Amino acid sequence: MAEHSELSASEAHDDDVLPRDPEEAQRSLAEVQDLLRRHALVMSIAQKEAAHGEDAEHHALAKRIADRQHLARLQERIADLHPADAAYILEALPLDERLLVWDLIKSAERDGEILVEVSESVRESLIRSMDRDELVAAVGTLDTDDLADLAHDLPQDVVEEVRRGLTPEEREQLRAAMSYPEESVGAWMDFDMVSIRADVPLAVVLADLRRYEELPDHTDQIFVVDESDVFVGVLPIHRLLVNQPEMMVEDLMVSETLTLQAIDDILDAAQAFERYDLVSAPVVDPHGRLIGRLTVDVVVDVIREQGESERLGQAGLREEEDLFASVWASAKNRWLWLAVNLCTAFFASRVIGAFEGTIEKVVALATLMPIVAGIAGNSGNQTMTLFIRSLALGQANESNAPRLVLKEMAIAGLNGLVWGGIAGIFSLLLYRDSPNGWLLGVTMTLAMILNLLLAALVGMAVPLVLQRLGRDPALGSSVLLTFSTDSMGFFIFLGLATLFFM
Repeated sequence: MAEHSELSASEAHDDDVLPRDPEEAQRSLAEVQDLLRRHALVMSIAQKEAAHGEDAEHHALAKRIADRQHLARLQERIADLHPADAAYILEALPLDERLLVWDLIKSAERDGEILVEVSESVRESLIRSMDRDELVAAVGTLDTDDLADLAHDLPQDVVEEVRRGLTPEEREQLRAAMSYPEESVGAWMDFDMVSIRADVPLAVVLADLRRYEELPDHTDQIFVVDESDVFVGVLPIHRLLVNQPEMMVEDLMVSETLTLQAIDDILDAAQAFERYDLVSAPVVDPHGRLIGRLTVDVVVDVIREQGESERLGQAGLREEEDLFASVWASAKNRWLWLAVNLCTAFFASRVIGAFEGTIEKVVALATLMPIVAGIAGNSGNQTMTLFIRSLALGQANESNAPRLVLKEMAIAGLNGLVWGGIAGIFSLLLYRDSPNGWLLGVTMTLAMILNLLLAALVGMAVPLVLQRLGRDPALGSSVLLTFSTDSMGFFIFLGLATLFFM
C-alpha cells in the first residue's frame, strides 16, 4: 500500500476543532463585536480622562488594565473557533477591528488555515499586516494543494522559502498544482490519498490502514493501482469492512468508476459529483497514472464560488469585494457596468426624445410606458436565469436550443397576452374619460406582448453570445437585458402609439 503524502498538522488540527452547530459563527461574531465595543468604550473613557488633565500614570495603568481585560476575554472567545468560523468573523469586521482580532488569533498552526478560508479580498489585507517570518511560518504548515491556492497572493520570496522546506515529492506536487489553470481539476485536486495493489488480501490492507494515525479526510474508497501506478479501480471502504480478510482486493474492487483528468474543467467535475452523489474521485494523467483525487468539500467550494461569481457578474461587479474596503476601491469595482448603464440610459432617453410629439399629444403615454419596460425586464430576468443555469449544467446545447427558444417565446407570448390584457384593461379604466382610452388599452396590450417576446429572446441570446465569446454567461447580463427591455420597450410602446394616435 502506498500513502501519497503524509497528513499535515493542519489536517489534524481541523479534526480537533470542529464546528459545534451551523449558527456558531453568527453567535461568535455577535460576541466578538460586543467585546470590541466594550474595549473601544473603555479606551475612549481613558483617553478623555487623559485629555482633561488626569494623572498620566493613572491613565496609563487604566489603559493597560482595559487592554488586558477585554483583549484577554476576546482572545479566549476566539481561541477555539474553527478556521472557517474565524474567517467568517474576520470578513465581517472593519479593517481596524479585523487586524486587532487577527493579531489575537495569529499562531503558526492556525494562520495558514484561516488564510485559506477567507475571501481573496480580505486575505490581501491580512497578508499585508504580516511580516515575512510570520508568513513563512503560517503557510509552511499547509498541504501542497492549499499552498498552491495561496501562492498567487503571497510574496514570491515567501513561496520560494517555503518550497525549499518541502520534500522532493511535495515540491513536485506544488509545481504540478500551480501549473494547471485555475478552472481545471488539477488546480483543485488533493494529493492526500491511499492507494493499494490489486493482488493483496484485505487482511494486508486492514493491517496497513491501522498504522495510520488518521486517514485523509473524505476517504470513502481506496484507489487501486498497478505496479506502474496506473489506476485500475477503487475499493469502497464498506466492502473492505464487511468482507472476509482473506478475500483479494481484485475480487472486490470496482473497475468501472468515474475518473477525472487533471485538465478537465472543474465545473464539469462538480456537476458529475452532484449527479452521482460522489464523495471522492480519482484524478489521472494522460497516461492513466493516479496523481491525485477530487473531494466533495472542494466541489462544494467550487459550486459556492461559481454561484457567487454569477450573482456578482449579473449585477455588473467585476470581482468579489471586501465588505469594508475603501470607498475608492469599492467605487472602482462598480464603475465598468455603471458606465455601460449610463450609456444605455442615454440611448433610452433618446428613444423617448424621438417621440416627443406623440407624448405631447397623449400625455398618458408618459405614465404608462415604465410599466411596459418593468414587466418585460422581470420576465426577461426569469428566462435568463433559467437559461444561464441550463448552460452551466450543460443541459442547453445546439441540439435542443431551437426547441428551448420556441418554448420560451411561447411562454412570453402567453404571459404577454394575459398580463398585457390585464394592463390594457386597467389603462382603459384609468383613462376611460379620454376619447382615446380604448386605443391606450390596445396599445398597452400589444406593447406588452411584443416587449415580453423581445425580453425572452434577449434573455437567451445574451448568455449564449457571452458563452460563445468565452466569457461568463452571467457577466453583466442583467445590465444588457435592462437596456434592451427599456429602450426597445419605449420604442415599441411609443411607436405603436404614434401609429394609432398620429
